[in-house]
Formats: sequence, C-alpha cells, structure tokens
Amino acid sequence: MEKINNYFEGLFEQMGLADPVAMPLKAFVFILMLILLSVLANWIAKQFILVIVRRLVSKSKTQWDDVMLEKKVFHRLSHLAPVMVIYWIGPSFMAEFPRMVSYTYLATDLYIIFMVLIIFYALLDSVGGIYDRYEVSRTKPIKSYLQITKLIAGMIVAIFALSIILNKSPLYFFTGLGAVTAILLLVFKDTILGFVAGVQVTTNNLVQIGDWIEMPRYGADGDVFEIGLHTVMIRNFDRTITSIPTYALVSESFKNWRGMVQTGGRRIMRDVYIDINTIKFCDEKMLEKFESVYLLKDYICQKKKEIEEYNRKNDFETGIPANGRRMTNIGTFRAYITRYLQKHPKIHPELICMVRQMPPGEKGVALQIYAFTNDINWINYEGIQADIFDHILSVISFFELKVFQFPAELNVKIEGGQSQKSTDLAIEN
Repeated sequence: MEKINNYFEGLFEQMGLADPVAMPLKAFVFILMLILLSVLANWIAKQFILVIVRRLVSKSKTQWDDVMLEKKVFHRLSHLAPVMVIYWIGPSFMAEFPRMVSYTYLATDLYIIFMVLIIFYALLDSVGGIYDRYEVSRTKPIKSYLQITKLIAGMIVAIFALSIILNKSPLYFFTGLGAVTAILLLVFKDTILGFVAGVQVTTNNLVQIGDWIEMPRYGADGDVFEIGLHTVMIRNFDRTITSIPTYALVSESFKNWRGMVQTGGRRIMRDVYIDINTIKFCDEKMLEKFESVYLLKDYICQKKKEIEEYNRKNDFETGIPANGRRMTNIGTFRAYITRYLQKHPKIHPELICMVRQMPPGEKGVALQIYAFTNDINWINYEGIQADIFDHILSVISFFELKVFQFPAELNVKIEGGQSQKSTDLAIEN
C-alpha cells in the first residue's frame, strides 16, 4: 500500500498539485478504487462461486437446496463479498484518512445489517417453499407466521441501524418503544388483527389451501390459494382473484365446501313442478301399465296388497273414490324416481337419497329430488344431474302427468276462442 501511496503522491507532484488539493483527490481516488474492487469481488462471487453452487445443487438429491437456489439465498450471500474487501483492504487504503475510514465503516455496517436482513428474508422464503412441498401445508399454512417474523426482523434491523447512525445503544431504542405503544398499535392494527386471525384460522382449521369457499359480501366464490398475514387470496371460478382480510374469516360468516370434498358426494336439490290438473287416482289399467316397469313391479304388488288389506280391515266401500286408500299416479311416479336414483351408478349410496313432495303453489306441486352424486367434479356433476332430469322429464308422461310451465302468450285463450294476442291486434287495427 505504501508503494501505491508513493505512486499517487509522485503523480500529483508531477501534475503540480499542492497538498491541499492532492489530499482530497487522493482520498477520492482511493474510494473509487475501493468501490471498483468491491464491485469486482461481487462480480467474481456471482460469476464463479454461484456457478459452482448451481452445479453442486443440481447434483444433490435433496430438495431444500433447490428451493434455496430458487429463492436466491446464495445469490444474496454473494453481496457480502464487497464487505470482505472493504474490511481487509480499506484500512490500509485510507490509513491517512481516519475520518473517511470511520464513515466507510459506518456505511459498511449499515450495508451488512441490511444485507443480513435480506438474506434472512430469503431464508424464510426458502422455509416457506420447502414447507409448501409437504401435504401438511394445505391444512396448516405458515405464511402468516413467516410474514410476522419478517416484520419483527425488519423492526429490529431498523433499531440497530438507528443505533449505528446515532451512536446509541440498541437498548436505548427498545426501552423507548413502551412510550409509543399506542401509536404502534394504531399503525399495526391490521397486522395484529391479521396475525391473531391467522392463528385462529390455523388452530381451528377454518380454511385450508385448496378449499372452495363462498363469501358473497366480498364477491368471493372459488378456491383458496394463499393464506397470508393480511389477506386470504381466492381464485374465483370466473378466473378473477379476490382478496379477503384474514380477520374477516373469523369475524364474519362464510361457506366452506370442504365437507363435500371429504365425503365425496355433491348434492342435487332440484324441483320438478307437476301440473295439479293431471294428478289422479290409478285405475286397474294404469296399475297394469305401471307394473310392467321393472323398477315398480315389486312396489306395485306390495302396495296393492297393503291397500287391499287396509280397506278390507276398515270395511270401506271401494266403489267411491273418496273412501279408503288408493294409489295415485304422482305417488307412483315419486316411488319410481326414488328407485331410479337408488339404482343409478352415479348416486352416492351412503348419503341421503329421497324424493319429497313440497307444498302446492302457483306452479303446481313440486317433487324435489334430494340426492348426492359420487363424483364431485363440477363438469361431471352437471352432466350427471342433467342426465337424471332428462330421464325424469321424458318419462313423466308415461305416468299421465304433465310438467307445469307458464303458458305461452299465443296459447292464452279468452272467451270467444281468440287468443289475447290476436285480440290486441284486432284492437290496434
């Protein structure tokens, strides 16, 4: 280093520069050389060391090092190379400038603690990435914990940076935090609420990654793909993204479809409206026709015996329709649908399967099909449901029933045989 100093002193003398000018110029040249050496060290670390690290990682059978490489842990470690250059060469370079050395060390110390923070963040991201590769990450996500750890680490680093700049002990700032607790609570209100909510969500297993949830207030209807400290991200079925505050999952209600996935059954609950005018008792001819149906043969025989025994026991005059019990076409149709669903290969055999009659209304009498498919895939489910109702709507006429629907405008008849529409046209003309 003495040779370098002598070289620059001789150079400045040849240039005719006096000492008051030569000293700052020499300090500037030394700082520039130090910066160039630091940049060179960083470049060497990235170009050579990282290449070697990548080759070693590619040959390794473990996955954690791949994740660390992906999250740029080794890349950020290379930024510490300039620090080594400054600490090893800096004092000898600037021995004549003690104040410049102190400033350089101050800047270097700040650089170190911030680089350590960035490396620590990369390590936390690596921990999250490695953890996400395990199945437990779906039920126990840790992203909110990693985020709160980053926040605390950032606050600690900020306090250490202030202690270096102001030349105060870090304890001086830690003891002062008590005085600004109220302000901190106000500033970090959402963070605190999010952290507490994240703990409750994870502990009580309210939401998992991959759950289908509905929250109409936020327009959310889709799959959860991220549970963070402040927000829960949902990919809706229209491919939009909705973010919900994490604490909203604790303070408000939402629908989680996880139970459907776990049971393996997806519910069908749809009504078929029967025209009341087509409901009637079954005569012998109708019963003979219904008895020819494979699914109804045993039912018709059993029901006929049951009704005959009941009417005989109570001595009813069966010639009058209002006396005793009789089979109806809608009751037989309901029994047919029940047996059809029970025999259907796509209906879940262990879950509820029934056809219930709802109260009559302006649309007629509703028969509600309530069952579960054994395939929860949305596309397959819609296909199964459509096939079932295609069959029901097609076979309903066999039971001499009609599906209710509001009459079309041209079919509305009024007195005189004209339709309402034709009457309106006549008035206009």
